[in-house]
Amino acid sequence: MTDTAHEPSPMLELLGGFIRELREAGIPVSLSENIDAMEAVSHIPLEDREALKYALAATMVKNDSHWRAFETVFEVYFSLRGKHYGIDRDGEDGEGEGDSDTPDMEGVAQQGKGDGSGGSQMTAEELAEMLYQALMRGDDAMMRAIARTSVQRFAGMEPGRPVGGTYYLYRTLRNLDLDGVMQRLMDKAREEAPDPGLTPLEERLERDEYESRIDRLKKEVEAEIRRRLVADRGVEAMAKTLRKPLPEDVDFMHASREEMANLRKAIYPLTRKLAVRLARKRRHGRKGPLDFRNTVRHSLSYGGVPAEPKFKYPRPAKPEIFVIADISGSVAAFARFTLHLVYAISNQFSKVRSFVFIDGLDEVTSYFEGVEDISEAVHRVNTEADVVWVDGHSDYGHAFEVFWERHGKEIGPKTTVMILGDARNNYHASQAWVVQEINKRARNVFWLNPEPKSYWDTGDSIVGEYAAHCDGTFEVRNLRHLEGFVENLA
Repeated sequence: MTDTAHEPSPMLELLGGFIRELREAGIPVSLSENIDAMEAVSHIPLEDREALKYALAATMVKNDSHWRAFETVFEVYFSLRGKHYGIDRDGEDGEGEGDSDTPDMEGVAQQGKGDGSGGSQMTAEELAEMLYQALMRGDDAMMRAIARTSVQRFAGMEPGRPVGGTYYLYRTLRNLDLDGVMQRLMDKAREEAPDPGLTPLEERLERDEYESRIDRLKKEVEAEIRRRLVADRGVEAMAKTLRKPLPEDVDFMHASREEMANLRKAIYPLTRKLAVRLARKRRHGRKGPLDFRNTVRHSLSYGGVPAEPKFKYPRPAKPEIFVIADISGSVAAFARFTLHLVYAISNQFSKVRSFVFIDGLDEVTSYFEGVEDISEAVHRVNTEADVVWVDGHSDYGHAFEVFWERHGKEIGPKTTVMILGDARNNYHASQAWVVQEINKRARNVFWLNPEPKSYWDTGDSIVGEYAAHCDGTFEVRNLRHLEGFVENLA
């Protein structure tokens, strides 16, 4: 006889897998947050997916930039289940009853046309008309039914086929011709408008409303495809397929356009957090040396016994920052985000000066002065800075020589120098002596390299020659690395 008293419930197993996947995706979920999530779930109806989703989010998501990753994992692990989401060998749906929230197309067809034709018998024209009517009315139930039928008819899903959901989504939406439907909707709105027709504001409001409804339809189609893929491949396999790095873990050197946009959004809360940490670090610095005179003075109240030692608290000065950044090729994205970060927290430094180079060098500090949007300054850096000397290929040696000749005497004991680049020098002379001389004058010299350490000193990389004269050489490939480095600057 098997003892099942201590077997975990299916819900607990599902939550356990869900939390493991969140951690795999990079979202930090501690043991206490795990317990909080379990407690929250016990107070909501489990059949209410929205309530479950937001209860789990309230206990596990601490950063708004993590919301999208959380939502993707949730939609996979808690997707609607049933054999009707299966994919047969002929590419059609499995048979079975649909979920209670989604009407079948037979009922929709009867509602919209009065005949008894089911979804599988509807012509493309009839389906297009049903789609038009659903969007016109804003009927969510009808849109769910249309999404289900459209995926069945147009996605061409095959069991076990290693194709991502994006491919199936594209095939489905292409056949629905949503641009044409949008045009029909706007034409109808103009036709029904009283004389003299829609004003520009009214037309914009109508368009925004229809675009919102179309967006809801797209999400229904995407959700339907995801359910079928989960049914075919399993939860864990789908979670791995859809897993994407969090914004702070995206590699600067290989970020897509969408990831770049997410990085720009993520950098602003990061700068606020770093500014607070840097300010606190200076306020609460370590105790200085023993203040003998003050200790003796306070000992009088103890009969001359120095029971309460007094110390001289240091007053750490704000450091000056010199940033020397390579802006050639793919390294430019790394330099751009570092400049964003440094200038966003510039109030934590007494002075920030920026220099950019390829094979020539130019100071661009003035581009950032009095600018509200740092992106504008960075754009000017990329378009106006005089950084080409000969052929526009990286030449660290020449750029460093120019910097030393023009600005070497301006470096002092309060200056921290940050050099940004991959040190790929196209086999030119390194002129590492310049970095050595800078280090003699400066408070610190740090080198930030956006390449993985395994790539350093391979090919034309000579970062090792420069690292010998730096106080630290850091691998900085994403915002998380950059945050860790900047905390050491104060």
